[in-house]
Amino acid sequence: MAPSSGLSRVALYTGSLTRPSTTLASMSSMRRALSSWSEKVGDAANRVQSYISRSTDPYLNLSIEEHILRKSPADSHVLFLYVNRPCVVIGRNQNPWLEVNLGLLDGRTPAAATTPLIGNVDLVRRRSGGGAVFHDGGNLNWSVVCPKDDFTRDKHAEMVVRALRKLGVDRARVNERHDIVLDQADRQSDSDPRDTHRTPYTSDGDGDGAPRPLKVSGSAYKMISQRALHHATTLLSSPNVRSISQYLRSPAKDHIQAKGVASVSSPVSNIGVDMELFKETLQHEFRTAYGGGDTQIVGDELLENDSIRKGYSELRTNDWLWQQTPQFTISLQPAANIELIVRHGVVHEVHHNQGEDGRLSMLQTALVGRKLHEIRDWSAFLKGHIRPWKKEDNVLAQQLQSHLPVLQLFET
Repeated sequence: MAPSSGLSRVALYTGSLTRPSTTLASMSSMRRALSSWSEKVGDAANRVQSYISRSTDPYLNLSIEEHILRKSPADSHVLFLYVNRPCVVIGRNQNPWLEVNLGLLDGRTPAAATTPLIGNVDLVRRRSGGGAVFHDGGNLNWSVVCPKDDFTRDKHAEMVVRALRKLGVDRARVNERHDIVLDQADRQSDSDPRDTHRTPYTSDGDGDGAPRPLKVSGSAYKMISQRALHHATTLLSSPNVRSISQYLRSPAKDHIQAKGVASVSSPVSNIGVDMELFKETLQHEFRTAYGGGDTQIVGDELLENDSIRKGYSELRTNDWLWQQTPQFTISLQPAANIELIVRHGVVHEVHHNQGEDGRLSMLQTALVGRKLHEIRDWSAFLKGHIRPWKKEDNVLAQQLQSHLPVLQLFET
């Protein structure tokens, strides 16, 4: 992503803290409102809570979510809904070079220029596990925070299916992976409308020629001492639904052997229901299950909250994004005859099969101990360390640039 994109978003936030038009009275009023919100979240008597974010900042919304997880009462149920600007969100234990086509995220790169996509796209590492997902304005993210003892992987996905069925989406169900899919087969048989794991269009076998169900919601989870978080996407009307697979297909996939969690690829689809109507219906299902009253709207003002701001800042660091990556090995043989072993985003070993000890030594000196996210131009970097520069070194630089690109998302 273009450096200016990330910086401009930070400027929007810092400006809100220091703009001259902010009076002492309005700042005092904001502090009282923030204090009131924080007290509400943590109030032991507030056992059912519901919030909608007006912000589209993925770093902020994930930080609000984390705050709710850690600060809400142990026996409470909380629903949080939000829509993010275009971004790819990877799981805590995933490898961005393996899961994401990083060259497409910056709308100015040659890779993006040859593929008519949507311009700059954020890359975010969340705090929960699970696979990589794509967010944009046509996707609603829902999260439920509940007592750990009350948690199952299906329970709140079933709640979402009930909401969809009330809106006429009779093909929606929860599958065996706890995701929500739309069955695509012709009508097979009648089914119990209360059964959220089966529809009249559910096919009973892979060998019957029926079309595969289309995934419309993928889930991830996080547990702490007494609390559980279940959050998920919901593809309602994404204008980029046909491009999602391109963002989630890394050119390095066949060259990387990695630890950590790999994403499971599935065909996806929009559901085709109105965003606001779905929000209302989902909130109704939540209140039916747990009770509760009004939903509170929150937004950028929560960046003034100390714990949310701290979480927001952490998500926007290179250390969190790149150096949380589990160990992996990338082998670019035979094209470039090089193998790198990388731990937590730092090169630990270099193997180069060119038969020249001097060149291997130069590569090891240049790369061992180097953070990959600090190398943005492989050709310039290698030319500063390899002497003399040979024709085959151009291939090496091109291969490394193609398979290990890095985006300048944040200030260094």
